[in-house]
Amino acid sequence: MPPARSPWRYLRDHDIQHAGVVTVLAVVLSGGLVWLGYLIHVCRVAACSPLAPRRRMITLVLGRRLENDAPERDYQLRLHRVLTLAEQRQTDHVLLLGGCSGGQCSEAAAGHAWLQQHGLSTEVWVELEPDSVDSLENLRHARRLLQTQTEQAELPPVALVTSRYHLARCLLLARRLGLDAVPIAAEPAIPWHARYLGLLLVEAGFVMWTDLGLRWAQLIGHRRMRDRIR
Repeated sequence: MPPARSPWRYLRDHDIQHAGVVTVLAVVLSGGLVWLGYLIHVCRVAACSPLAPRRRMITLVLGRRLENDAPERDYQLRLHRVLTLAEQRQTDHVLLLGGCSGGQCSEAAAGHAWLQQHGLSTEVWVELEPDSVDSLENLRHARRLLQTQTEQAELPPVALVTSRYHLARCLLLARRLGLDAVPIAAEPAIPWHARYLGLLLVEAGFVMWTDLGLRWAQLIGHRRMRDRIR
């Protein structure tokens, strides 16, 4: 098992810091309206994303930090959505994403064990990606695996399964990486409680930081900064 790595390591990156300064300035100069705009976007994606794709697709499942080497509630809801998609024959290929998050087991392996315990059909092909530690790496590694499996020039479309609060960020990253991704919500509906509202607010910050950083890099012609997500 590879050693755990913190996703916060990105904060030491000068390009990420540059994007952070631009984001803070945008928030301050707009009186917070920029953040509000991104929050509305994150909530809209969270509320409007479907529970299943319109056709059978490869399913990418974003992992989440484990509790005692087992999936916690948010991750369980993502895995439960996979069971439903499999039962409805809307997927026969599942890619579980996520490495070690501090324990002895990878998020992908823990998710696979949970699916087996809860009756996932043996007809579903399950692959594990046990090395990534954050959403960007999740999707980069998934793209690499898909590239090795297809003989076509274009990657196959994928169903992106994660929690509603997480969908906008994952969709932004997936499309930036060239994935034809359809967002699929883990929860039947947004649970409007304080914890979830806090998560939506935090996700709006991540999406804003990423999107404004990329737009700023494009504007000033900063190729290295622009290519941080590719």
